[in-house]
Amino acid sequence: MLSHALSSTPSLLLPLAHTKHCEAPAPRTLHEHFSRAPTRAIAAKEHVFTEGDPRFHLYRVEVGAICLYKVMPDGRRQVLGFAYPGDLIGLGACDDHQCNAQATKRSQLRSVPWSTVQRLARQDPALGLKLYEAISQELAAAHDLLLTTGQRSAAERVATFLLAMVRRSRRNGQDATVIDLPMTRADIGDFLGLTIETVSRTFTKLRQLAIIDLAQSARVRVLDIEALEGLAQGDVDL
Repeated sequence: MLSHALSSTPSLLLPLAHTKHCEAPAPRTLHEHFSRAPTRAIAAKEHVFTEGDPRFHLYRVEVGAICLYKVMPDGRRQVLGFAYPGDLIGLGACDDHQCNAQATKRSQLRSVPWSTVQRLARQDPALGLKLYEAISQELAAAHDLLLTTGQRSAAERVATFLLAMVRRSRRNGQDATVIDLPMTRADIGDFLGLTIETVSRTFTKLRQLAIIDLAQSARVRVLDIEALEGLAQGDVDL
């Protein structure tokens, strides 16, 4: 009976037999390539890549934070910067990675093959310009780091670092008075050229002066932005 019923109603089966699978169009922009790339989970302290590794991919941070650093000949670590959601890591003109990239907390990344990035840049001059601007910003950040660690006091360095986090929150439309620090005091010290003890003492002093509040070790609330700016510029002494 079942076979007879199916054969007597072919019109119900024809639409299924002739339905075609609609495939999504191939990604054409770098954003589309990233959006379709699978998400890779990175555990805290896990490396995305290390210095000297061949560069095969360009990465975009989706969740968490990535610490970019180099190891000095004497074994000390110099943090070059931190990458946050939306930031690209793995840029550069060399075929090998020039630094280490390590997650400071549980993070998620997406990646696009570097060969795809190069092809898209050749096809789209605007993309090539954006990548050039991104590399230029990395160079400017390196210059700022050199100035910060070479010419400023410990208090000025910490204040400058916190103000950079404030500006980032503003750009992202977030509450600029609340800073979530996805890195340890040791990471901050290695970034600013300070010991962990000096970083901790400076945070404590800023709290005592009611410039910031430390409800949690990883969350800073800025109470007096003008005082923080004055400290960063060297107009205020601790």
